[in-house]
Amino acid sequence: QVQLVESGGGLVQAGDSLRLSCAASGRTFSRNTMGWFRQAPGKEREFVAGISWSGGNTYYADSIQGRFTISRNTANNMVFLRMNRLKPEDTAVYYCAAGLLFGSKTPADFGSWGQGTQVTVSS
Repeated sequence: QVQLVESGGGLVQAGDSLRLSCAASGRTFSRNTMGWFRQAPGKEREFVAGISWSGGNTYYADSIQGRFTISRNTANNMVFLRMNRLKPEDTAVYYCAAGLLFGSKTPADFGSWGQGTQVTVSS
């Protein structure tokens, strides 16, 4: 079982940047894909970005349009989401997740989840 704890959320203005962090612990992650998802009030949870733990290969949701960057630090078991040029529509609870299927954008393919961190972007 993988334990995940997110941090770094907050209230920012449109156009600002923010970096979310996810601390991972538990069993080894070499076969894992790590992902960031978000969920806005009244909406379904949606995929944002994913990264393979071993090789660092990344993939993103089309809606991000190059504004976000996912990365990981294998020495410290951390995953990050750098978010630039934030928009009010990026407001959501952001979740870190661990799964086994690289390339998946489906929440059901991720078996471990953090508690989430709130990101609010004001206009």
